[in-house]
Amino acid sequence: MSTLTERYDLVKEQIKQASRPDQQVTLLAVSKTRSSDEVLSVHQKGQIQFGENYIQEAVDKVHALSDYPIEWHFIGPLQSNKTRLAAENFSWVHTVDRLKIAKRLSDQRQSNLPDLNICLQVNIDDEETKSGFAPNQLIEAALEIVKLPNIKLRGLMAIPKATTDSAQQEKSFREMSELMNSINKRLETSSPNTNQLDTLSMGMSGDMATAIHCGSTIVRIGTAIFGPRPEKTKPTSNT
Repeated sequence: MSTLTERYDLVKEQIKQASRPDQQVTLLAVSKTRSSDEVLSVHQKGQIQFGENYIQEAVDKVHALSDYPIEWHFIGPLQSNKTRLAAENFSWVHTVDRLKIAKRLSDQRQSNLPDLNICLQVNIDDEETKSGFAPNQLIEAALEIVKLPNIKLRGLMAIPKATTDSAQQEKSFREMSELMNSINKRLETSSPNTNQLDTLSMGMSGDMATAIHCGSTIVRIGTAIFGPRPEKTKPTSNT
């Protein structure tokens, strides 16, 4: 069985092989349900960016590892009553799925902290079970969000429909890239002093190479680094 270090090195090599020479792709190590010791083991390999899905578990980990130069990204569903925790503890939030969330993050981000980097979550394949902006809502939402203080709109995030069809994967990822280009064109004409979007957060263990080929700048990789998640222990019976 491969070790954590071996798996991490393999993922880094796979990213290198899938990337163009001029393409910068950031590995986001997804550490949900993993212990602080596991995170630290990967961090000691030189990994800086870690992604978390569950806000309270994540905040506990952020505090436990506060002495280390880790950049924390929140990548899970974010309820409006949890935005303050995200605003106060993270460098990035990838899952801004409606204007209300962006406004709350803007209001709750402390002014003494750097601007909070955010991505708009896109429901790229129009799935009923997934949240996110519809593609036809994105431009107007982006034009409002870029005006908000204390946050910085960096790009788009999506989890396309699960499929092993590489052509379908590529179609969804290409649409994401086109959407970001469309937003940038509108920003250039309507808000010329606003920074262009530069981030496409897309691609996980099963579709990483396709996502990189289609322009991903952040890939979110969990089990390929940390291995299978431990099964939850069932409570024992008292009878």
